[in-house]
Amino acid sequence: MNHLLILGANSGIAEAVAYEAADKGIKLTLAGRSEEKLIALKSDLTIKYESEVDYVLFDAFNISLHEAFYDSLPNKPDAVLCAFGILGSQEKAQQDWQETNAVIESNFTGAISILNIIANDFEEKGAGIIAGISSVAGERGRQSNYIYGAAKAGFTAYLSGLRNRMAKSGVHVLTVKPGFVKTKMLEGLETPGPLTAKPEDAGKAILSAMIKKRNTLYYKSIWRLIMYIIKSIPEPIFKKLNL
Repeated sequence: MNHLLILGANSGIAEAVAYEAADKGIKLTLAGRSEEKLIALKSDLTIKYESEVDYVLFDAFNISLHEAFYDSLPNKPDAVLCAFGILGSQEKAQQDWQETNAVIESNFTGAISILNIIANDFEEKGAGIIAGISSVAGERGRQSNYIYGAAKAGFTAYLSGLRNRMAKSGVHVLTVKPGFVKTKMLEGLETPGPLTAKPEDAGKAILSAMIKKRNTLYYKSIWRLIMYIIKSIPEPIFKKLNL
């Protein structure tokens, strides 16, 4: 991995990956909606690591411009991390289609749109690494966040199929399934300390998994066991639980 494109570079996890990559001398292109935040991140990375960092504006919701965005990159990456997405409000989404659609577009539709374009480019070149941040929430629908979970379930299935398709062309696809990570997305939510990861630790694990070309990364790793147990609960019991 020589050049990493981070889509949604101002998310907490994405910033942590950026610092890890810069520390290893990997060239970075930061993409996101807030130019002010991108400039600040680029400046900090450049000062701390004297690394090569570019930034470009990118809007996951503006699907019609995704192809033009990728074509406009002066130097194409050999790796990409798709890290954007919003949690949204489950209660609001149940009543307001705009909220539902925002969650679906940011976590599913927008991600697939841009990754389709990048995957075709990598396939033609016969090399590349694609990583997408999904969620353990996509493994079984729960009343507390099933709109978000449904979008992430779709994204997980997409990444699995893409990995299957790309295996024969030398392109590797990683699915990242975080549990609780202490980022802005979880602001105001109480999460169990032992199950809540620090962004910098998640960033290290994600970059390492990309370099090692792992297929799936649960972070923290205990979430693999937790979700196995949750998925094993019989439906007659599960539907009565307040989860």
